[in-house]
Amino acid sequence: MSLAYFDCTNFYFEIDRKDDFRRKGPSKEHRPEPTVAMGLLLDANCIPVAMSLFPGNESEKPQLGRCIAQMKERSSISGRTVRVADKGLNCAANIAEAVLAGDGYIFSKSVKALPAKERTWALSGDGWTDVDDGKGETSFRYKMADGDFEYTVEGEDGRKRKVELLERRVVTYSPSLARKQKYEIDRQVEKARSLRAAAAKRSDYGDSAKYVTFSPVDGEGELRKDMKVAAMLNHEAIRKARALAGYNMIVTSKTTMDPRAIYGTYHRLWRIEESFRVMKSELDARPVYLQRQSTITGHFLVCYIAVLLMRLLQVKVLGDSFSSKDIMGLCRGLDVCRTSERRYANISRRSPIIEELASRTGLPLLHFNLTEGDVKAISSCTLSMLRGEGKGPFCRQEARLRGLIAPYRGSKNQSPVCMLTHSRLFRENCLIQDQKIFVLIPMI
Repeated sequence: MSLAYFDCTNFYFEIDRKDDFRRKGPSKEHRPEPTVAMGLLLDANCIPVAMSLFPGNESEKPQLGRCIAQMKERSSISGRTVRVADKGLNCAANIAEAVLAGDGYIFSKSVKALPAKERTWALSGDGWTDVDDGKGETSFRYKMADGDFEYTVEGEDGRKRKVELLERRVVTYSPSLARKQKYEIDRQVEKARSLRAAAAKRSDYGDSAKYVTFSPVDGEGELRKDMKVAAMLNHEAIRKARALAGYNMIVTSKTTMDPRAIYGTYHRLWRIEESFRVMKSELDARPVYLQRQSTITGHFLVCYIAVLLMRLLQVKVLGDSFSSKDIMGLCRGLDVCRTSERRYANISRRSPIIEELASRTGLPLLHFNLTEGDVKAISSCTLSMLRGEGKGPFCRQEARLRGLIAPYRGSKNQSPVCMLTHSRLFRENCLIQDQKIFVLIPMI
């Protein structure tokens, strides 16, 4: 594995009381309920290779190194890995951990948080290179600098030390991102203006509070600590936010890597964000109505396997020529109805992806009249068959996945999730330590 993409999200539980696993913490959806957090690790092809679950009140930053270390140990991987993550996981500890492990890293960094001198360089008009989108428009601009940059890290003895690391720093400006961020700023400012007019509470402002100054005042406008709070738009904060719209910085240990390649590699992180969206919307991963930690884990494992199978079909079989929306539509849209004892009518809606699969497999996916044998052939089709393989590592991996899902069949006394979490293959691939769960299904 040359690249490892990692990101985290959390899932809320509509419960009144927290427990050791479901804890209150920063929610990605700004909800007050207890949450469980998930870390997802993708390989260079953006296919899931590992999942970690941990209490919602814990920081996601230590999860990056922990997940990669577990993946390397359990898969016997010894090569160099380049860790790719967004600015939420960019910290001195993660950078130092990557360097000490012999790995590289590509992280984003907030331009707003840069020291004044570096921020001035990043925003200056000099040294930019434009990248065309192929249609005569600018896709993005970039400038870069190589140098030794200082980090403060904590040693094993607990003492903090300053170290310098050689990095390549790439500042990018995207016109489309600038438009999107300015629209979001204007939307939040308008929300703050409306709440101010309605004399709303400070807690009602949410994300728009960063563009508001709150001051306690008395009837004559004098500041008082024991009086009501007045809200005023912070025009300086609004101006600074609009000035930074569209800018981003990527920091990397790969000092010989082309800036365009750095930009392209980092922006493949959207695959993880999309995977989380698929889980939450298409697969109904939340809210979760389970109580025991084992069944909660089984629920998220089912979601993880579903996303894994979707990516295998999308990337390994279809060559990434169809979107996840197309594949979810395929799964939902394959329908037949019985017309007689051994005859069926294919009422699936014809689509490019069905035409592609029919061409690859020779299955009667486009036929209206189907026999019982046709339906059995279609329902028994596997990913290996779609790839034209009868054996090999991909086929063995698929059998491993079928072994994980096999406990579903014929269970009358236990729920599918319960059967799954008590299966031998689940125990072999699931490590539970200190309320943290790490699930690994080794990929080819």
